[in-house]
Amino acid sequence: MTDTTMPVLDVHGLAVRYGKVEALHGAAIKVGAGQIVSVIGPNGAGKSTLLNAIMGALPSNGYASGAIVYRGTDVALLPIEERVALGMCLVPEKRELFGTMSVGDNLVLGAYRRKLAGDANFLDQLDHVFALFPRLKERRDQVAGTLSGGERQMLAVGRALMGKPDLLMLDEPSLGLAPLIVKEIFHIIGALRGTGVATLLIEQNARAALQVSDYGYVLETGAFALEGPAAELAQNPQVIETYLGLAKRGA
Repeated sequence: MTDTTMPVLDVHGLAVRYGKVEALHGAAIKVGAGQIVSVIGPNGAGKSTLLNAIMGALPSNGYASGAIVYRGTDVALLPIEERVALGMCLVPEKRELFGTMSVGDNLVLGAYRRKLAGDANFLDQLDHVFALFPRLKERRDQVAGTLSGGERQMLAVGRALMGKPDLLMLDEPSLGLAPLIVKEIFHIIGALRGTGVATLLIEQNARAALQVSDYGYVLETGAFALEGPAAELAQNPQVIETYLGLAKRGA
């Protein structure tokens, strides 16, 4: 049975500065095992900054302070490589695939750190990834750079899962995708709940994000303005008006 007493990720008092500009302040967020937590908000609110700070991937002019507790240990001072080795994984907005390599080789590279660590079963997630993404199995020998946008997103998530993470962070997974593909991607994200992976989702498509999530946060100008169970946030008048577009559809 999954231990729900300790969240996989527990961030509190997180602040990020770029020079003299404070991009994020007082951020506190929790993600439990098998839970999908979404952060919604407008462009420039600090959503990607939040993920990059948690992952230790801020640019050289960025400075983060606060606690980033992963599985009971504060990792705020650890370099990104050590956070990855502990089981944290970020799928960035740009996906960053190896475009000249095959789908299969991209997936194998996702497990490379496990191989270096001496894990004899470093490819044990391959069948699981192919079960989640049958299209990737069909295109196993296809060059990644020739995939459609939706397939590239599937490959980015699949490659991340090959590393067997305990915490998966997704930055705008629906960006630039057609509506039908967005629906498919979010269906797959929902299926991750059954794997036990803790999933932190950053997304502008508030409707899709809240539909698939257990809990949600609304980030505005560097601070959380609202939070609560995703189903309740989806019924919040402020969220409906500002993020679900029901009141502004004709504007």
